[in-house]
Amino acid sequence: MMLLIGSGQAAGQAILEGERFHPVTASQGMVATSHTLATEVALEVLKKGGNAVDAAVTAGFALAVTQPRSGNIGGGGFMLVSPGDGSAPEAIDYREKAPAAATETMFQDDAGNVVPNRSRFTHLAAGVPGTVAGLALALERHGTISLQQALAPAIKLAREGFIVPRRFTEGLEEARGRLERWPATLSTFYKPDGSAWQPGERFRQPELAATLQRISDQGVKGFYEGETARLIAAEMERHGGLITLEDLKNYEPEVRQPVHGTYRGYDIYSMSPPSSGGTHIVQILNILEGYPMAEFGHNSADGIHHMAEAMKLAYADRSKYLGDTDYVEVPLLGLTSKAYAESLRKGIDPQRATPASEIGPGDPTPWESPETTHFSVVDKWGNAVSNTYTINFSYGSGITVQGAGFLLNNEMDDFSAKPGVPNAYGLIGGEANKVEPGKRMLSSMSPTIVRKNGQNWLVTGSPGGSRIITTTLQVILNVIDHGMNIQTAVSVPRIHHQWLPDEIRIEQGISPDTVRILEERGHTVVGGSAMGAIQSILREEDGTLHGGADPRRSTSSAMGY
Repeated sequence: MMLLIGSGQAAGQAILEGERFHPVTASQGMVATSHTLATEVALEVLKKGGNAVDAAVTAGFALAVTQPRSGNIGGGGFMLVSPGDGSAPEAIDYREKAPAAATETMFQDDAGNVVPNRSRFTHLAAGVPGTVAGLALALERHGTISLQQALAPAIKLAREGFIVPRRFTEGLEEARGRLERWPATLSTFYKPDGSAWQPGERFRQPELAATLQRISDQGVKGFYEGETARLIAAEMERHGGLITLEDLKNYEPEVRQPVHGTYRGYDIYSMSPPSSGGTHIVQILNILEGYPMAEFGHNSADGIHHMAEAMKLAYADRSKYLGDTDYVEVPLLGLTSKAYAESLRKGIDPQRATPASEIGPGDPTPWESPETTHFSVVDKWGNAVSNTYTINFSYGSGITVQGAGFLLNNEMDDFSAKPGVPNAYGLIGGEANKVEPGKRMLSSMSPTIVRKNGQNWLVTGSPGGSRIITTTLQVILNVIDHGMNIQTAVSVPRIHHQWLPDEIRIEQGISPDTVRILEERGHTVVGGSAMGAIQSILREEDGTLHGGADPRRSTSSAMGY
């Protein structure tokens, strides 16, 4: 959905003063997800006394039913859990892993050239799924309800069906070319005659319901062992894939320490490697902290110029340093240090765009002592959950596990198929993110929680591939620097720069005068479709909750009580 906003600083100021975008407000609990049905079932958990993790896990499984293009049990992701008592936040890493048989050159031909789409639309594209294990671990560590209770709404939605919204139909029609290649996908997501389910019709998924029921009955073994595991392994064996029964049985999520930084007195917690998101959100904020962003004004030429220059520097560093810390040494403290940011800031010209050709990865080592969906939840105790998970592209690989009713991810494309060769999002990777057996591929997912005076204040995150980092960043800036309410902060136009390609991508609504000034400073400015679909909650010190659901995704909703 394209967001239309009046152009120019005056229009932006009017938005702020008039509060043209109104958040949902509540006092006890708040859920913001990309699908109304998932929001509803998660909110019901809060109303019955469950906590934020209970509701988040319930939402995660529900989205696997109602939003198959991105919600999933065939993918993976990251969850940030921040207790309301002020104790340390925790990150749960349930990112997919490369199968044991994976090799560094598996996506190259005999001449060493990357084979187009091998890492995207074949069975080799799938990493070992982590979602089921990750959500179950979160519930085990922090939840108060059983896995059976968390799964019950999803099983009901799969078995009894749900009414199809327009976005569901449009997505299946847009992706038909690559989905209908696979008989199991065609029979699972389309009608018997091959046509797409239409808005207002009821769509049922009996095979997925049976798969979810096995998890309910047997716990995580109901996915990683037994019938479901056998179906996954058989699917792989039929089509030259690599995931084996042993890969599935050996999968385990990891509990990690979130990346931590500060910005103008606020504490920023976000996802640590193998996500690059938290590292570079903190790095970019550190660079921008040295500029009067509020005085520049929202989406002014000065504001966008400095954001773009900081983004370029961070994405250049991403290309070299970020990877799975279980396999490579990531200079995390250096990349997120204020001193390193200051050294980078000195190279930014306030009146001239630095060409990407003049930028390379910096050296953070002196300061050492890496289609998606997001949902945010806050409960009445102030506990907060920020969760982002994915199967990568819309509908992932497009491959449905025959007999199991769910799509496989194509996250292997997030590895460097060959160092220096861009992936589907144009991101350059290096040796740190090469394919290795059992390794987790680099991600941009950035579930983020901001604390104010030691208490959870802003819970946010977004889908959007390489644009996740900059989308999440701009919501933080919009609230802290520009004083926007949370719905305005997620609704106003966004920009993005990722070093290569050397261009600022903008949404509709940026002033033509601003674009002209940016071009005069040497920037290439390119218009494009909407970026991200960020779901956010802001909690005031008195406990009042404000929810902001992104209008870029028509099924998004924030609900509270």
